[in-house]
Amino acid sequence: MKAIIVGGGIGGLTTALMLGSRGIACEVFEQADTIRELGVGINTLPHAMRELAGLGLLQKLDDVAIRTDQLYYLNRHGQEVWREARGIDAGHDVPQFSIHRGRLQGVIHRAVEERLGAEAIHTGCRLGAFTQDEGGVTAFFFDRSGAHIHTARGDILIGADGIHSRVRDTLFPNEGPPCWNGLMLWRGARDWPLFLTGKSMIVAGGLNAKVVIYPIAEGSSPASRLTNWAVLVKVGEGNAPPPRKEDWSRPGRREELMPHVARFSVPYIDVKSLISATPEFYEYPTCDRDPLPYWSSGRVTLLGDAAHPMYPVGSNGASQAILDARCLADALVRAEHPRQALVEYEKKRLPMTADIVRSNRRGGPEGVIDAVEQLAPDGFDNVDNVLSYSQREAIVRGYATKAGFAAVPGLAAVRA
Repeated sequence: MKAIIVGGGIGGLTTALMLGSRGIACEVFEQADTIRELGVGINTLPHAMRELAGLGLLQKLDDVAIRTDQLYYLNRHGQEVWREARGIDAGHDVPQFSIHRGRLQGVIHRAVEERLGAEAIHTGCRLGAFTQDEGGVTAFFFDRSGAHIHTARGDILIGADGIHSRVRDTLFPNEGPPCWNGLMLWRGARDWPLFLTGKSMIVAGGLNAKVVIYPIAEGSSPASRLTNWAVLVKVGEGNAPPPRKEDWSRPGRREELMPHVARFSVPYIDVKSLISATPEFYEYPTCDRDPLPYWSSGRVTLLGDAAHPMYPVGSNGASQAILDARCLADALVRAEHPRQALVEYEKKRLPMTADIVRSNRRGGPEGVIDAVEQLAPDGFDNVDNVLSYSQREAIVRGYATKAGFAAVPGLAAVRA
């Protein structure tokens, strides 16, 4: 069996490793001219880390990441709404990693080259079209000028080509643009003095206005960390057309961002100084797509953001793509026919990820902050008098169970 993987991001590259480890041949086709270590911070949750550890990548990731140990949910005034242990500290057998997205992708990319050979990855290849027949799938790739440069033949084709997926657009040509909820996300990273344990993550503010801060790598000295920050603010109406594709990752403007930063007070770190000291940062409209009725058509299927793009809530996007990769690889090994495997994969993964997409639209686990802020917009003296511990726990634990990373009972929650 041979698989054609369209997209050389975290999902596509992890799929290649999963397939290779099971003796299934594959080739990865990436439209960018090179696979570069771009982006800023993300979190990889224990259920996904367990899969990467199974691929032998734990130590290499440990070398370039931070093991997250505590997560703080605060209101915009900096008052603690919820706190919990994370990763190993929460009783998992593997860590939760806060890591630079590019470094995570780089570790997986190098593993693919080492194990499958550099020839397994083709860059500068844009998918133009594909056809399928009883015997397999044929995909046609083109360069930036539109010249045909490669034809690939395989048993299946996996669209891991992101929220603007060409494969998804072919399967669902009338879907239209992604859904923008009116929220704009500004993101950057800066070497900064460590705060709290040096491995802690902070989310302050609800869905319509929040700031997220966490370290993603060792810093220039033992007293500092490369610290990732993100500010998410509602700047438009929901259901509005999203900004143009070429504006999806553009340099942010300080004069637009800083008035929003002034809305937050975080006691553990000077957020305004951190962001002011960051020389460059980027902005992204937060978009997703409605869950699909199906992912697979014959010998073609979708994976990761091509299948289930979701709002950046709950540290779940990349993690779910990794879980997709494991599930699909296992299904292909078990099935007597590739099409049977794609049906099995879709049956298991589509309902779960669709549920997460919908939950993220409501705020995910961070909805506990919205619930408290709605009842006490000006702050509180005792959060238990606003929303009981059991009510707050139900919001956070419900999401963790839904997304598949619930911690060991009795170890995760920490009372303020």
